[in-house]
Amino acid sequence: MSILISKSTRVVCQGITGKAGEFHSRNCQEYGTHLVAGVTPGKGGQEVLGVPVYDTVSEAVEQQGANASMIFVPAAFTADAILEAVDAGVEVVVAITEGVPVLDMVRAYEEIRQVNARSDRQVHLIGPNCPGVITPGECKMGIMPGYIHEPGTVGVMSRSGT
Repeated sequence: MSILISKSTRVVCQGITGKAGEFHSRNCQEYGTHLVAGVTPGKGGQEVLGVPVYDTVSEAVEQQGANASMIFVPAAFTADAILEAVDAGVEVVVAITEGVPVLDMVRAYEEIRQVNARSDRQVHLIGPNCPGVITPGECKMGIMPGYIHEPGTVGVMSRSGT
């Protein structure tokens, strides 16, 4: 049973050209996640792991139909990356980055709260500083090892490190 992501989720990785972004995107692909694009400003036109890289999330949404974003950008840029994904129409945003300034997240949270209040679409932000989300056997967005999760009737939510 899926809640936020499923085998039909079309994932974009913001920060795919970085070491962590590429490493974890590869693991997600190997798990079966439908990774459709990457985003790194200034590196559009490249290809990483067999998927196109765009300069903006809007381009990835428009060209590849991305509907979920996994974020591996430096902490100082994470809030802006989250808001860029939200502005592009992404509804599930998973921010893996740790060390994000609290005031940056207060600003991002308020923006998302306003989007959710004034539209039919609901944005779900997971993170930052989280291992991600997984629907066992279908889709993984994040850093947790897929092999430890099995499909079943129980869902688990936890704080990072539990």
